[in-house]
Amino acid sequence: MDTTTPKQKSAAALALSAIGVVFGDIGTSPLYAMKESFHGAHPLVPDEPHVLGVLSLIFWAIMLTVTIKYVAIIMRADNKGEGGSLAMLALATRLTHGSNLTPIIVVIGIFAAALFYGDSMITPAISVLSAVEGLQVVVPALDDYVVPLTLVILILLFVFQKKGSARVGTFFGPIMLLWFLTLAALGVMHILEHPRVLLALNPYYAVNFFLLDGWVAFLALGSVVLAVTGSEALYADMGHFGRIPIRAAWFVLVLPALVINYFGQGALIILHPDAVDNPLFRMAPDWAGLPMLGLATAATVIASQAVITGAFSVTRQAIQLGYLPRMQIIHTSASEMGQIYLPFVNWMLAFFVACLVLGFKSSTHLAAAYGIAVTGTMIIDALLLAVVAALLWKWKPIVVVLVVGLFLFVDLSFFTANLTKIAHGGWFPLAVGLVIFLVLTTWKRGRALLWERVSKDALELETFLNAVSDRVPRVPGTAIFMTGTATGTPGSLLHNLKHNKVLHEQVVVLTVRFEEIPYVSEDQRFEVTTLPKNFYRVLLRYGYMEEPNIPDALRKAERKGLHCDPMQSSYFLSRETVIPSSKPGMAMWREHIFAWMSRSATSAMDFFNIPPNRVVELGTQIEI
Repeated sequence: MDTTTPKQKSAAALALSAIGVVFGDIGTSPLYAMKESFHGAHPLVPDEPHVLGVLSLIFWAIMLTVTIKYVAIIMRADNKGEGGSLAMLALATRLTHGSNLTPIIVVIGIFAAALFYGDSMITPAISVLSAVEGLQVVVPALDDYVVPLTLVILILLFVFQKKGSARVGTFFGPIMLLWFLTLAALGVMHILEHPRVLLALNPYYAVNFFLLDGWVAFLALGSVVLAVTGSEALYADMGHFGRIPIRAAWFVLVLPALVINYFGQGALIILHPDAVDNPLFRMAPDWAGLPMLGLATAATVIASQAVITGAFSVTRQAIQLGYLPRMQIIHTSASEMGQIYLPFVNWMLAFFVACLVLGFKSSTHLAAAYGIAVTGTMIIDALLLAVVAALLWKWKPIVVVLVVGLFLFVDLSFFTANLTKIAHGGWFPLAVGLVIFLVLTTWKRGRALLWERVSKDALELETFLNAVSDRVPRVPGTAIFMTGTATGTPGSLLHNLKHNKVLHEQVVVLTVRFEEIPYVSEDQRFEVTTLPKNFYRVLLRYGYMEEPNIPDALRKAERKGLHCDPMQSSYFLSRETVIPSSKPGMAMWREHIFAWMSRSATSAMDFFNIPPNRVVELGTQIEI
């Protein structure tokens, strides 16, 4: 087993791994970005002025949005080394803590995370479907098998998730390296046939495109944005590979390969306008058709794997930060903590991805739904960047306005152009995002109301200790009462004393808190307060990227003066049954949703890795 940690690996090895995971989404965009510009919902005439105009837009979109915005600037906004919308949200909320900006930042940050789920459903569907559509070029007689074969590949991908990606991950880097080298080689071959296509590097041709076509050119932005989908992945996966390897992979391989291939497609379309139906596959020689189909399918499966893994990671972060109920999280690797599997999320994604493939039936139709979620996330990232740049990096206000203003102008242009897609399927990612946003905010608000009710009725622990008679029998061992609040007496402790009329020799009142940072250092992990009558109050802290393991943590607490023999410790957990009521709080329908989510949550025993044979659960009913 390879026990080498990321820090011990060479930068080259990390860059190769990043190529296999980080760049899957943006790396498979050449399958459909140029095609949709000339063959999609708003087709353009495949002549030289239009090809040069689209190529210029694609090139400068990649440079401004991916290279400058994400790779050069946003990747500096790490939260203890971690990236992504939730990481930037946690960073921004800490910077604005207590100000009027905080609630606004929280809302837009949560919405960015919600939009990610809509994106994670469309990406596997459009990527794999666009690759399998190569059959229409390579073996036209098999056209009718495109949708069934796509479904088979995607279903196998989701079935495979429970086995983990540790073994297959070894091959991701080399396969994607071959993919990008192939893209570059095909591009060079066709650029040499028509070098004039390189004129599109001049932004004049993008401006001229708008002068020639006006509104039609603006609508073309809805297809051009497909070339930059996956930009957020560079930032989100920063914690796995590091800033330097991702930047190195981008500048050395991915950026040149993508630009060369897009320009090669442009040269092909100028020389052979009928190639607009599938320019990437038309670039390949006849003898390379089937190998190209196999490589493209492998690349899109890898891109889909990265998005699915990202959905698992975002869900875990949302759980730790208190925006989702506890779910079953299965670790699929003994050595890599980040490799996790969430059955509920996996099969939810599988269901909707299958529905998308069956409903839209082609990558062109799916492209009509693609872009809304991506551009929405880009806008939110730019807004959060403004907060970080002003408050953390101390940029001058004029610099913040100019830099973020440029990014927002580009992002809003893409978003506005994509609004025309709403009636053609763009409503889907928006609907998914709104539903997930409702779920995230309902759970967060419901938990706040729940703890408000619990805290209001809770007896102060000091008052409880003063009231407990010394004549109450004490039985051997340690009782650990878990509570979500750092004050008051746990209901499970009161119920245990009321019904069993005993206390253990040692009593620990334990609260687990997830901080808005990825990892908590061991010296900050515990806060142990010694109380009278051999009681202890323990505050245990975790980061939102960490897996909580209570027994293991308590074994390490001896240096704080707390000894808990695992074989003599019992865990008392409260199971609250939420009852919706007319009390002030949330709308009744949201309270019913929260009650259902609360009933469906994975037990604290499983989530905190507590041995089942050491657990006692005590239930209580609470109206919210």
